[in-house]
Amino acid sequence: MTDFFAAAAEADTPIEPALPDGWELIVGLEVHVELDTATKLFCGCANQFGSEPNTNVCPTCLGLPGSLPVMNGRAVELAMILGRALGCDVNRSVMARKNYFYPDMPKDFQTTQYDQPTNSDGRIVLGDGFVVGIERAHIEEDTGKSTHIGGGGRISDAVYSLVDYNRAGVPLVEIVSRPDIRTIEHAKSCVEELRGILLATGVSDARMEEGSMRVDANVSVRPHGSDELRTRCEIKNINSVRSLGRAIEFEAARHVDLWTNGDAPAQETRHWDEEGGRTRSGRSKEDADDYRYFQEPDLVPLEPTAATIAAIDAAMPPLPSARRAALTEATGADAATVGLLVERGQDALARDAIAAGADADKVVTRLVNDLAVDDWSRVTADSLTALIAMESSGDLTATQAKQVLGDLADKGGDPAAHAAARGFEAMDTGELETLVDQLIADHPDEWSRFAGGDDGERKKMQGFFTGQIMKATQGQADGKAVVQLLARKRA
Repeated sequence: MTDFFAAAAEADTPIEPALPDGWELIVGLEVHVELDTATKLFCGCANQFGSEPNTNVCPTCLGLPGSLPVMNGRAVELAMILGRALGCDVNRSVMARKNYFYPDMPKDFQTTQYDQPTNSDGRIVLGDGFVVGIERAHIEEDTGKSTHIGGGGRISDAVYSLVDYNRAGVPLVEIVSRPDIRTIEHAKSCVEELRGILLATGVSDARMEEGSMRVDANVSVRPHGSDELRTRCEIKNINSVRSLGRAIEFEAARHVDLWTNGDAPAQETRHWDEEGGRTRSGRSKEDADDYRYFQEPDLVPLEPTAATIAAIDAAMPPLPSARRAALTEATGADAATVGLLVERGQDALARDAIAAGADADKVVTRLVNDLAVDDWSRVTADSLTALIAMESSGDLTATQAKQVLGDLADKGGDPAAHAAARGFEAMDTGELETLVDQLIADHPDEWSRFAGGDDGERKKMQGFFTGQIMKATQGQADGKAVVQLLARKRA
């Protein structure tokens, strides 16, 4: 029994709940990532999204006779950085020709890597600790982009097709996972974790909506407890995490239905129809022999030195998993909260403020609830620490602190100055009690419901009185002080 089958047979292997009882989901992912280089993989054409069609092209990226490729050194460096971030071995590698013809690849072959990839044997550790093995992460060039006009948007029933070669020759890394994934949530988490790694390392902008990160999912099913690998289908070019989950669920259910009725799925590539909520047949799946790989004669092997790899390791930035662990230790917050702050890139801000003495719970609350903005770069650890100190001392209420944090995000600067400009001052306790007494006198029925009601009614009326006080004081009152006053008067 191989390690893969042994792992699959473990008692704690997760089970996909969307499948009927007795069936197990098996998923492997292939993720194409465009590298964040200035130019293409083998020529000096701009690697730029959104240009006018067919303006970033030359004889080399079109594969015209007589043109020769020259390897982009920055692309190789980024590929190795990604490999090390995924825990891969970085190897001596060679480029190969993968022979096939499509209109978006007019030179009859794609330059890629075959049996000697740059990166091999890595892993992605998900937020819950589940590990997805990485078989390889190899360098290759992207194809052009076809647009089929008319019919259903497929080439088979199009009136005509357009091809934009701006994307042809853009440097890619294809990350191939092992078929370790057993649930849809883990498949989605794997893509999200990979995207976090790409952004942390600066290897790619990983914009799925622009196609710089595209996911293929290899899906099959088998009876639970079996160690066989049944026929898989590859769902191509999925461009959102939500679509990935929907596509896997549909395809797995289709396989279960076929097997249950004495039929079997054909090995093929399929396309996800977002509007129809289903996969559709593309073409029969080729095997490696069909591509007649051979070594690219116009490019020399890539020979990374030990010193180069050591330098990459030394310069590696903190990765999402390590950042989550550090923020969890600093705040004690739950996994979802920590994951959100790391995804926003606010984890270092939180840790620095806490290290400077800010209350951890208040820091997390302010960031999670009140700093979900695109640009929060003007908020510094010092200003956040000062703001939290003002809230902790009672100089600002929670509502006021939220408003001052908004000012810091917009303008930066000193939170005390923003609070003074807004006229925020600590409200006198006696003044607050007078307001509460007046509110009770003005709303005797509501007070009776608060004083004599059950827990649910009391909570509802507490919200009413607190809201009225906040409205009357324009958020100047301390909500906790209001709750304490109400409780004291009820007693």
